[in-house]
Amino acid sequence: MVQASRFLRLTDPAMQGPDVLAVQRRLIALGDLQGVFDGVFGPQTRDAVIAFQRASGIRADGIVGPDTWMALGINQVEWGGGRYRIAVDTVRNLLVLYDSGRLTETFPVSTGKPTTPTPLGDWVIVEKMENPGGPFGARWMRLSIPNGGYAIHGTDDPSTIGQSVTHGCVRMRNEDVIQLYGIVPLGTLVSINGQVFTTRLLHRYVSPGPDIETLQQMLQRLGYYKGSITGSFDIMTENAVRAFQSTRGLAVDGIVGPQTAVAIQAQYDIALGDVEP
Repeated sequence: MVQASRFLRLTDPAMQGPDVLAVQRRLIALGDLQGVFDGVFGPQTRDAVIAFQRASGIRADGIVGPDTWMALGINQVEWGGGRYRIAVDTVRNLLVLYDSGRLTETFPVSTGKPTTPTPLGDWVIVEKMENPGGPFGARWMRLSIPNGGYAIHGTDDPSTIGQSVTHGCVRMRNEDVIQLYGIVPLGTLVSINGQVFTTRLLHRYVSPGPDIETLQQMLQRLGYYKGSITGSFDIMTENAVRAFQSTRGLAVDGIVGPQTAVAIQAQYDIALGDVEP
């Protein structure tokens, strides 16, 4: 399990959307990006990200992951109360709107899959945009979650609504997100509740489990693991982790901690061509 929204990076065709726009605006404010403000992750944006990462002491790979989002420190809106509150249930995949404490609307939504869950907690809506298009659908409302471009947004694939399939965003039917967008202002409190996914350090001395199966599947797809999917962290799995860490410039200890887990997820997304929010 990785707490990371989609990894922004250079792709063909180029990734685009309001999350890219938010990063570009911040890079322009910091002086790392000159004159590009189009929501398209092109070479100039990639170079600006690399320059920012180098200056911030982050791995300079041109990929906007959790560490880069945190370092960018994109401004947040403070919650000052207000009549509206949103509650999201990631187990039942429901979004509920309250008006002055009274439940007024309930919408089906899609939330994060187990490997990239929707972050639980109390957040606020910090940015709104109409008609972002593509996988973001008709409306986009970014949340104050600091380590990614998480948002409540529409979709170009309504068949996914009601499922746990996203990269951590809350996905709504376009007609529903248009209605919600027209009601709630910036600063609206969004409480996300559901199952808590705990992450353990993975190494040779932990008990077998589905998290190790997922790790083996990812490393197998990336070409590092050649064994069977057993769910047991054996010597072949450790060697695969060490080989991955060595090629990515990480501490080569054979232990899958937060940094290694995020790096594996990023490379796995790249290998699959996954650009969905």
